[in-house]
Amino acid sequence: MKAYVFPGQGAQFIGMGKDLYDRSPLAKEMFDKANSILGFRITDIMFSSTDEDLKQTKVTQPAIFLHSTILAAVLGDSFKPDMVAGHSLGEFSSLVANKTLSFEDGLRLVSKRAQAMQKACEKTPSTMAAILGLDDKIVEEVCASIVEVVVPANYNSPGQIVISGSNEGIDKAIEMLKEKGAKRAIKLAVGGAFHSPLMEPARLELEEAIRTTIFSKPICPVYQNVNAKPSIDPEVIKSNLVLQLTSPVRWTQTVLNMIADGATSFVEVGPGSVLQGLIKKANKDAVTEGATF
Repeated sequence: MKAYVFPGQGAQFIGMGKDLYDRSPLAKEMFDKANSILGFRITDIMFSSTDEDLKQTKVTQPAIFLHSTILAAVLGDSFKPDMVAGHSLGEFSSLVANKTLSFEDGLRLVSKRAQAMQKACEKTPSTMAAILGLDDKIVEEVCASIVEVVVPANYNSPGQIVISGSNEGIDKAIEMLKEKGAKRAIKLAVGGAFHSPLMEPARLELEEAIRTTIFSKPICPVYQNVNAKPSIDPEVIKSNLVLQLTSPVRWTQTVLNMIADGATSFVEVGPGSVLQGLIKKANKDAVTEGATF
C-alpha cells in the first residue's frame, strides 16, 4: 500500500513550484487561481523573491500548500494514494489531495490559518525548541514540571521532539533538558509557540472557518496529527483539524500506525525531503521517495 505524505512549514525555498508553472498548463491555471484567491501574486514571491519575503507566515504556509497540492494534481493518474498524512500545515495539503477539501477551500483555510497564527504570535511573545537524544517521557515530565507554558509540540521521530511555549518557559526547559542528558536543545527561528495553548486565539478564529467549510468523504483515509489515527468521516476530520493548532503533531506515531496498517512505501509530495528522513528514523526499513513530475 502506498502512503503519500505532505510537509509543513520550514520546507520552503525560493524557486519552489516554478518548474510546475512552466511545464504544466494545469499547474499554471491553479497558481494563477491562487493569486486571485489570495489577493496578491504569491507566485512572484515563490519563484523569484527573497528568503525574507518567503519566510512571512502569511506567505510560507500558502506557498508550501500550493506546491504540494499542485504537484499532486499534475501527477494525474499516477497519484493513487491508499492513505495520506501531513505534518502540521501539511495536513491541509493531504485533505485536498484525498478530496476531502476542494483546492479553493483548502487554500482559503490555509490563508486564514496563517493570518490567525501570525496574530496569536504577535499577541504573546513565544517560541519553540528542538530537543534531541532524550526519551519522549523525560521531555514530557520536564515540560509538565515548569510553571510557565511549555508543552511537547512535534513528536517528529524517536529521540527528536520539538517543545513549544513562552520564552521564559522554553529557556527553563532547555536548561533542565540539557541537565537530563539531551544531545542538543536549541531554540528554533520561528514566530511563536505553534501547537501549544498559546495558539488558542488562532484556534478559535480558524474553527469558525473550518465549521462553515464543506468537507466531503475522502477517497482514502487521512491519518491526523491530533491522534495519529485514520479517518474517512468528514465530521471527525473537521473536529480533529480544529484541535490541531493547540495540540501536538504526533508524527512518529502516525508513521508507525501507517506501517502497521499496511503502508509499504511513502511518497513525499512537496518541497524538500524532511519527512522522508523522519520516516526512516521511525523505521529504518521504510521505503521512501519524493514525488516527481
